[in-house]
Amino acid sequence: MVDINLQQLGLELGSGAVVGGIIGFAAKKVAKIVAIIIGLELALFKFLETRGVLEVNWGKITGAASNATDTATGTETPSWITSILSTLPVGAGFTGGFLLGFKRG
Repeated sequence: MVDINLQQLGLELGSGAVVGGIIGFAAKKVAKIVAIIIGLELALFKFLETRGVLEVNWGKITGAASNATDTATGTETPSWITSILSTLPVGAGFTGGFLLGFKRG
């Protein structure tokens, strides 16, 4: 029979939720700032291109963005059974907190 310490389980869920909420909130703020910077940079490139100051290869820019997306999503998974069992309470709390913080941010 498995002995579950509810106090420890609650502590892990709660702390994971708090940390996840803070990180989710910060991640959305950082993502907005990065999106603004990239948008301004692309607008500047287009402006300079129309003035004849520089020539932009838009195909390479879209290819680089596509490669970055593929690299970011292609993560390896570790031994899944031990990973899930050892991090389930913290991970569940973190995920819930992250989503809530990201939504509020």
